[in-house]
Amino acid sequence: LPTHFPTPISSSTKSRRSKKIEDELEMTTVCYRPEGLEQLESQTNFTKKELQVLYRGFKNECPSGVVNEETFKQIYAQFFPHGDASMYAHYLFNAFDTAQTGSVKFEEFVMALSTLLRGTVHEKLRWTFNLYDINKDGYINNQEMMDIVKAIYDMMGKYTYPVLKDDAPRQHVDVFFQKMDKNKDGIVTLD
Repeated sequence: LPTHFPTPISSSTKSRRSKKIEDELEMTTVCYRPEGLEQLESQTNFTKKELQVLYRGFKNECPSGVVNEETFKQIYAQFFPHGDASMYAHYLFNAFDTAQTGSVKFEEFVMALSTLLRGTVHEKLRWTFNLYDINKDGYINNQEMMDIVKAIYDMMGKYTYPVLKDDAPRQHVDVFFQKMDKNKDGIVTLD
């Protein structure tokens, strides 16, 4: 018979071990560091101070320094509690993810924000065109426009005022194509 029996591990010892493992895992998580703020300042319409504030906010929401699509959707959904923002957030995420890596770095985020908030009309138009050009083939077709407009309506939810008709997205798309599709070929280009 063995004279030595293993002593049971106390719950506090278990919790210390699991905490240590969690700490080690957290430390091994790859953290992304952005380009120098001076370089970003020269590439955007933000001051160094504004970039520092934006970076703090970004890191607060995304401690690893990058945001994946699922986290982006969760953050974006907070702004539209009465609707379903998931599809629009998906399209928006793809527009932010210019490197098409499946994650958005701080640089990509701040470049898009700079364009949207402080860019020229042409820069804003180009960025928005890229958002609506879902398959990135250089033009927006009727279905792409319908997908985006429907995603916007879904995001706004059923509690909009005035109450919208079910065919409102289709009506908006039809009006858009009547105005913008000058040669009536069913597509709109950036030109």
